[in-house]
Amino acid sequence: MASARGIPVRDTILWVEDTAEADLPVIFCLHSLWLDGSMFDALVTAAAGRFRVVRPDFRGQGSSAPHTGDVVDMDCCADDMNALIDMLGLRAVHLAAASMGGDVAVRMIARRPDLFASLAMLGSSVRDEPPDQLAHFTTFLEGARRTGFIGESLEVLMSIMFGATTRGRAEAQPMLTPWRNKLELTPASRWPALMGVLNRSSAVSLLPDIRLPTLVISGAEDIARPPDWGREVADGIPGGEQIVLEGVGHTPILEAPDTVIPLALRFFADATAR
Repeated sequence: MASARGIPVRDTILWVEDTAEADLPVIFCLHSLWLDGSMFDALVTAAAGRFRVVRPDFRGQGSSAPHTGDVVDMDCCADDMNALIDMLGLRAVHLAAASMGGDVAVRMIARRPDLFASLAMLGSSVRDEPPDQLAHFTTFLEGARRTGFIGESLEVLMSIMFGATTRGRAEAQPMLTPWRNKLELTPASRWPALMGVLNRSSAVSLLPDIRLPTLVISGAEDIARPPDWGREVADGIPGGEQIVLEGVGHTPILEAPDTVIPLALRFFADATAR
């Protein structure tokens, strides 16, 4: 029976939504920074009857418990997620990883390759932030921490999360407005997660050891994780494949769901059949 609940995992409580079909292959969703598991709502609908979909919120994000330290790093998140998978008794898991979810996913697979069947990365990569971009984002976040994400700061954040084409499309506004509202209300408790992503270490060295079918879907307008970063992942994982979508930014599953979700489900189905 489907559930939405807080689950004690290691030293925190993670919010987990689970369609809970015991007889279906599992898609385990790893959300983007600033967003939460609800970014996969349309995937849940499309996967009904074909896949069980498990959607945790990362430590200190979404509806999971706040983090009491200064930083939540990618290794901590990976350990949380692998512990949750073990607690739920999941195996042959397909990972759907958006943005920071990819940084976490590669670490999860490197630690416990026995748990996973495939990896789809959506607007994601695994390198650390280049020094110039790190300095720029640090200055931006320091300003936003004082003022909140309002006015120009909110518009900059929206331009990071969603491509220019999407933001200019009238038909995309019903999707964008709720996320804009969430971004504007970013709580102070989110800062450890923000710092963890901004100051993340590279996981490029782990790529050659990832022996899973891997699909990387990149947006041509993604300024946070540009397509070249996605190509690095696809080239670094044996047999990895990249698809670049024109007119799409950092969040392909929300900006182009009619393209991305069928591609991902077909990829997961093919991986299940192997």
